[in-house]
Amino acid sequence: MKFAKSKEEEPTAPGQVAIKKRSKVPGVMITQFVEEIPAGKSHPDFSRKPIALTIQEGKLAIFKAIITGDPTPTVTWARNNGDTSDPTRYIVSYDPVSREHQLQMPNVGVDQADTYKCYASNEYGRAIVTVTLNVIEVGFKKSKAMQEARIEQREKAVVDLKKTLKTRNEKKEERKDGEVDEKFWELLLSADKKDYERICIEYGVTDFRGMLKKLNEKKREIEEQQSQYIEHLANLKHIEIKTPGCAEFEFEMDLKDPTARIFLFKDGVMVPFTNETDEKHSLRQVGRKFIFSVNGLNPEDAGLYQVDIEGVNVFSTDFKIPAADFLVKIQEVKAIEREDAMFECVLSAPIPKISWLGKNVPLEHGEKYDISVSEDMLIHRLVVKDCMQVDKGIYAAVAGMKSCNAWLIVDPDPDPNQRGKKAARKTTKAGGGGADLIKIAAEQQEKLQKEREERMEQLKQIQAEKEQKSAEEKTAVPEAPKPKAKPKPKPKPEPKPDSEGVVEEPEPEPEVEEQLEPEEAAPPPPEEETPSEEPKKRVRTGPLIQDTIIDPGVHFISGLSDAHAIIGQSAEMECKLSSEKCDGIWYKDGKEITATDDLKIVKDGAVHKIILSNCTEEDNGKYRFEADGRKTEAILVVEDPPRMNPDDLAKFSEPVIIKVGQNATFKLDFVGREPMKVQWYNEGEELLEDNHIRIEKSASHSRLLLVKCQRKDSGEVKLKLKNEFGTIEALSRLIVLANPTNPMGPVEVLDASASCVDFKWRPPKDDGGSPILNYYLERNQIGRNSWTKIGNIPAEPHYKDTDVDHGRKYCYRIRALTAEGTSDVFETNDIQAGTKAYPGPPSTPKVVSAFKNCITLAWSPPTNTGGTNIVGYNMEKRKRGSNLWGQVNPPEEPIKGKQYDVKDVVEGMEYEFRVSAINFSGAGEPSTPSEFVIARDPKKPPGKVIDLKVTDSTYTSLSLSWTKPKEEEGVQDEAKGYFVELRPAENTEWGRCNSNPLITTSYSILGLKSMAMYWVRVVATNEGGDGESRDLDNYIIAMPPPVRPNFTSRKMKSFMVVRAENSARVNINFEASPMPNIIWLKDGTPVSKRVTVSNADGTSQLLIPSAERFDSGIYTIIVKNIVGQETFSVEIRVTDDPKPPGPVELEENVPGTLTVSWDASPDEKRDNHLHYTVMKRDSIKRTWQTVADRLFNNNFTAVNIMPGREYKFRVYAKNDIGLSEPSESQTWGIVRKKEKFSLNLAPSKPCNFDSAPIFTVPLKTHATPEKYECYMSCAVRGDPTPHVTWYRNNLSLNTNTNYYISNTCGVCSMLILRVGAKDNGEYKVVAENSVGRAECSTQLTILE
Repeated sequence: MKFAKSKEEEPTAPGQVAIKKRSKVPGVMITQFVEEIPAGKSHPDFSRKPIALTIQEGKLAIFKAIITGDPTPTVTWARNNGDTSDPTRYIVSYDPVSREHQLQMPNVGVDQADTYKCYASNEYGRAIVTVTLNVIEVGFKKSKAMQEARIEQREKAVVDLKKTLKTRNEKKEERKDGEVDEKFWELLLSADKKDYERICIEYGVTDFRGMLKKLNEKKREIEEQQSQYIEHLANLKHIEIKTPGCAEFEFEMDLKDPTARIFLFKDGVMVPFTNETDEKHSLRQVGRKFIFSVNGLNPEDAGLYQVDIEGVNVFSTDFKIPAADFLVKIQEVKAIEREDAMFECVLSAPIPKISWLGKNVPLEHGEKYDISVSEDMLIHRLVVKDCMQVDKGIYAAVAGMKSCNAWLIVDPDPDPNQRGKKAARKTTKAGGGGADLIKIAAEQQEKLQKEREERMEQLKQIQAEKEQKSAEEKTAVPEAPKPKAKPKPKPKPEPKPDSEGVVEEPEPEPEVEEQLEPEEAAPPPPEEETPSEEPKKRVRTGPLIQDTIIDPGVHFISGLSDAHAIIGQSAEMECKLSSEKCDGIWYKDGKEITATDDLKIVKDGAVHKIILSNCTEEDNGKYRFEADGRKTEAILVVEDPPRMNPDDLAKFSEPVIIKVGQNATFKLDFVGREPMKVQWYNEGEELLEDNHIRIEKSASHSRLLLVKCQRKDSGEVKLKLKNEFGTIEALSRLIVLANPTNPMGPVEVLDASASCVDFKWRPPKDDGGSPILNYYLERNQIGRNSWTKIGNIPAEPHYKDTDVDHGRKYCYRIRALTAEGTSDVFETNDIQAGTKAYPGPPSTPKVVSAFKNCITLAWSPPTNTGGTNIVGYNMEKRKRGSNLWGQVNPPEEPIKGKQYDVKDVVEGMEYEFRVSAINFSGAGEPSTPSEFVIARDPKKPPGKVIDLKVTDSTYTSLSLSWTKPKEEEGVQDEAKGYFVELRPAENTEWGRCNSNPLITTSYSILGLKSMAMYWVRVVATNEGGDGESRDLDNYIIAMPPPVRPNFTSRKMKSFMVVRAENSARVNINFEASPMPNIIWLKDGTPVSKRVTVSNADGTSQLLIPSAERFDSGIYTIIVKNIVGQETFSVEIRVTDDPKPPGPVELEENVPGTLTVSWDASPDEKRDNHLHYTVMKRDSIKRTWQTVADRLFNNNFTAVNIMPGREYKFRVYAKNDIGLSEPSESQTWGIVRKKEKFSLNLAPSKPCNFDSAPIFTVPLKTHATPEKYECYMSCAVRGDPTPHVTWYRNNLSLNTNTNYYISNTCGVCSMLILRVGAKDNGEYKVVAENSVGRAECSTQLTILE
């Protein structure tokens, strides 16, 4: 079967026309067969056309279309390369509820990929639409196996078509025992653990342990498959309705390959999607978050949605749209500040949770919002706690595809004392329906329960009928002689209703059962009836009881329906019984009624009617018909809308014609129930009573009186009547006659020669309601006082005066004449007869085309014609460099048109042209000269520019350069200029950056959007037009060239001391492109909220407004972009002036020395940089001298203490900020008395003071940050003075210049200016003399 291609003309029947029309739906072709379609009829059209499908092989493909037209069109389907006649592969159906025409292709194959057409035709036309089906193959082996399976299935379908049309439950029973629907596992793989139980109950899975075991196996398999394409997958959020008409689901994912393809499936069918949010299915990617949206929700959008990456399933979510509506919608709530506001709604079906929106933002249960639902899940509440002014706005409730919204209005506190102050929260609530909502919900719950019980009764009735049918079939089996043995019957499975309420009964198994004749039937012996044996079937005789049980008796096939009638007209109500032999009784409002003159009771077979003629208000009520214990009820409503007598209405419609100043009256009678609203309108504007308008109203008529009507009152007059039953309108027209207005100018002079004056004018703006009959003219010659009467002329506004004198000026008076009177005078300007009035210059001639032997020019006529018509033009030309103009056209042959071809040109010469206009007086002034034009053939457009490249770029600009295109004679000529064109990546249209051609081969584009993508191209141009464009090879991002982060400031400090409670500020300057991501860390962790970080272009600042000691630490800045990263650390030490040390004590242990000791400063434990300075003053010098600095212990041995002198010591605590107040010692010294004494010395014995070295102050353990200084010290004594050696990891340091080592009076110290990783280790001090040896060691730890 062949069909005509879409591009070919469709054949029509003889006598038909073929009018092509455009449909509102794009892609639909309509052919109309008749020139005019009768009223109420229409040709076929598609209100929703089928969409193209890309589907995996083996899935179900469905094309859906909704078609309109009267008469109902005939719909057929076809394909370009093949036929659709196979009923097993192509199923054509129509759903009368949704009005959808469908073409279904189960188990779609690769050979079914084609272009399909849907034809809709009736007697007035035909509509055609095409749609494409693409089928994705699933691999050779799999495809081959699927094809074999399909062939086998089709052959089986031919044998028994009934088995292929199984219900949903039968399809589920085809799976093996214990096998679960694959959709069950797909949902579990993406579900939360808390939803496992609900999904298992939904799919009837009871083996939880087995389910969990198999689920873990499937998770391992899918994770192995996902690991090929995905690095990270988390935060799976299932689909839910976010806003009215839109559902979303999202997840976070990192792809190994950003170019990997993403597919979206719905119920196994691939769904196309875009990144545009206004499409049906869309995908938005925000960082690593993927958000899928389904817009314009309808019931068909429910189903299982799956996201695949290159064929691997990533996420599955089941979308169910609850079928519920709002019985009670949320209402506007007014609350006072600090009050709680409550919104409540009632649903028609129970839903556990609905969505709440506040000012288009989803709301969640928490401290601000309290979201609750009643036990029956019908009443849903939202409480906005502690309302403030910022909370006012529109709030919405969304339940499936239904939504409702209302305002929350927050009024200020009426108490003037509380305004501007934060008042205490109130415990009252505003809004809420209270007991009424509970009552409505209870009624709805009762209704739902009743519907459920009715459905159960229907299922039970169907089940009973099937059991009865089964029993009848068994009794119909022929009876055999006495059986010797009966096989045990197999237990029959009870029929179970499926999800759609249809009871499926298993096929009856053949039974080998022999029934006895009645006379031979005998009860079985008692000894054979043992409990262990199954009960045997009893033999039935006579009629079955079931025949009488299932007889429904007389019942209603169709009941009464509510009816509406108008007073005075007839009304009819009817019902139909299942039996024609049954009579019934009619009741009205519970009372039996009988037939009267105006009430007829009719019985027509099984149809019973009641006919009311000439209805009155007393006929309102509830009518009931009872028959055989059954009854049906309906309500009759007798309406009394406004009505008018047709004769009165026709008379009212006649226009009312009056003259200016007269009165107009409109009156119309009507009937209808009071109260009646009466309104009068004039030209759509309602009339209200005033001095000129009188309106009279009564129960039966209304009268409008317009006093002293004016011309402006003319127009349509409308009477509008309205009551509770309807609205009716009556139209009339008012025409007010008056004198016409005066004729209008300006006057157009057609001819003003020496022999005549010919002119015309404009007719009056308002003719006064009567047509113009004549114009009355008078003439005055300028210079005279008298007016000459010309008289009446025809109604055409034109006059030619031939009685004129050459050179004279004339003025005319014009009046319009109608049947109602004469208009005012219109006086013209002076018109001169025969005076030469030359026209003005035309516009500058423009070159239309130029060749070597012809130049074509065009121009516009002059604005000043000189009062007469333009009869032609003269054209002149002049060569470049010449002062002489030569006329182009012959003088006696003026140019008639506004374009002229100049052929008298010399090839290669350059000319300019000018034009002058000619009227009856002669030629006027010439126009301005045209541009110079060369007489030569048109040039060829230039070629593409060469070497187009980007020389520089910033966030807002882009610089380009290129090379001039080459010239090829006869192919492409020299470029005279260039245009730069720009197109943002999201647009499809190019825009030019420069309006005039560029002369240079470089250009800078300004005003770009930062980090936006653009396509750029350059077009060369010359006199021959624009050449082909040269595009950049790739898109350009508005950003500077990539630069690795680099710190530009050379004076960055790595150490900073800040006084406590002062601000700490660190400024870091850097360069990087694109804009880097900046992170500040404190001791390896993100900085706290009390630290302010300010980032700008090329700089970052860290600010601690009020620093405390706990803010001390190492602060690190990380500057990172796509090119690389750079880090820098600065130590900030927050401290304060140290507190002075404790009391200072002096002790002389060795003559000539003093040991100075003191208590530690209170700040020593909080500041590991705190040390001490000791100063000394003696009684001779009287000045303070520093004798020790950077002491980290609490004692010091002063030497060279001279006897006879007094000494005083001061100890200062010192840190990175400064010195503390001193702590002074007591004055130490021995006052020697001068007296003479004699000493007899005994013979002296030799004394030995030698002693081995001993460390009086050992080394301390140190932990120092990298690149900082480290100071170690200890004290040693011994006699003779010991030799001190420093070691690091058992290597001598005394000769190493990187370490500053000193030994002063037994105080040994070492300073490391800049510690590094190499300085980490054990340090040891060895003191040796002739008597002995001593060691002291410590550990130095380098902090990273």
